[in-house]
Amino acid sequence: MKRTIVSIDEQLCTGCGECIPGCPEGALQVIDGKARLVSDLFCDGLGACIRTCPYGAISVEEREAEPYDERRVMEESIIPAGINVIAAHLEHLRSHGQTGYLAVAMECLKERNIAVPEQAGTAEESKRPASGGCLGSAAQQFGNGEPAGRSVKPASPAPSRLTHWPVQLHLVTPLAPCYRESDLLLAADCAAFAVGDFHERFMASRTLAIACPKLDSGIDRYIDKLAAMIDMARIRSVTVAIMEVPCCSGLMTIVEQALAKASRSVPVRRIVISVQGDVLEEETADSGSASECGCCRC
Repeated sequence: MKRTIVSIDEQLCTGCGECIPGCPEGALQVIDGKARLVSDLFCDGLGACIRTCPYGAISVEEREAEPYDERRVMEESIIPAGINVIAAHLEHLRSHGQTGYLAVAMECLKERNIAVPEQAGTAEESKRPASGGCLGSAAQQFGNGEPAGRSVKPASPAPSRLTHWPVQLHLVTPLAPCYRESDLLLAADCAAFAVGDFHERFMASRTLAIACPKLDSGIDRYIDKLAAMIDMARIRSVTVAIMEVPCCSGLMTIVEQALAKASRSVPVRRIVISVQGDVLEEETADSGSASECGCCRC
């Protein structure tokens, strides 16, 4: 039959394994250094694993495939894995509106006298998204909607520090005049929404590019663009502003790969921001690439 099913781009896949917990059905395994779809029967085609891949290697396509078998998934993968995986799988089906599959899953539990879990796991596990993906997808609520530390509007709006457009990394031109010999701020998409004074604190005197290592596709093009900025635009430094969630660290990996590809070496500064807007880490990392003259960071 023809149906929607997961597809993995082997050229983009690094074998990091981030997608494995994102598939509680057990359809994915890392084999020979690459994520593989090991069973059409186990893939429901809903794509919950897509958001767990930091390199954009997973997508869904419509092709000939064996029908998804919810009963077999429950018997061979979900139930043996324990109560937390059962709870995650049931919520996965609920959130995608798969009432038919959910009915089969509940029937399997009933046949084995397994109570339907309302809430399973430790307090830390309860923060994990129901799909089994990274903690960055977990729902959280904090604050009361007012700006942190004050309950009134500022006397005047803060000025924007943005000096150029576009800023999304797929859209920017590495040789645009704004980037020439500039200090680059490469920020995760969510960072500016978490930090109230992001413009004043991080964008002043820097050019900007934004990207999401979890949801964006074409990560290899990001690496090439950053390498071009280093070699051809001769940027002076890179400041990487990422969120605390694990998937966001992929942005740092992209920078490291660009440095390895470039012939110049520039200093890299990493800033880690909490989901509540606090700076958790701020450090300078070694660029890991030889400089042009061999004795300094040109």
